[in-house]
Amino acid sequence: MKKQKQTQLIAIFVLALAVLSMGIGFAAYTQQLNIEGTVTVEKNKWSIHFDENSYRTVDGSQTVTVNAITGTNVQFNSTLKKPGDFCAFTIKAVNDGTFNAVLNQLNMSALAPEQSKYLTYTVNYAGTPYTSSNATLSTALNVGNNADVVVRVEYVAPANSADLPSENVDVDLSLQLVYNQAK
Repeated sequence: MKKQKQTQLIAIFVLALAVLSMGIGFAAYTQQLNIEGTVTVEKNKWSIHFDENSYRTVDGSQTVTVNAITGTNVQFNSTLKKPGDFCAFTIKAVNDGTFNAVLNQLNMSALAPEQSKYLTYTVNYAGTPYTSSNATLSTALNVGNNADVVVRVEYVAPANSADLPSENVDVDLSLQLVYNQAK
């Protein structure tokens, strides 16, 4: 019995010594690598907006009442009395930011089928005409540059006189220019 206890004590001592040796051996084979640094982020600004001072009515246009030009919004009203009348204006989209932008999407409201018989709605952006939304654009607007946006709504003579509106019609139109940071 005494011999068995002695054997157990020796076994415990050998195991403790083995665990201690493995811990020391493992500690001898560890290493830490450190990386430290500082990054400075410079100030920038994202600023694509309309230039309020660039607004002008296109020659021959019916009166366009501008309700507001505020940074990224233009609100207008006009009355077209007869076929051939149109309202049109030009305003500049400006990149006053610190990095280049890209016009990636142009969203135009669609005319109802009956409205499209006597009304056209077009947008000319930087010399390119659009008559409907386009989701595949890639037109640069670099820092310090601007692009003319021409909006035109025209009352056209329909093929059939029965398609003329029989009462006054208010047509709500919208245009959204979607810019993203250039890569």
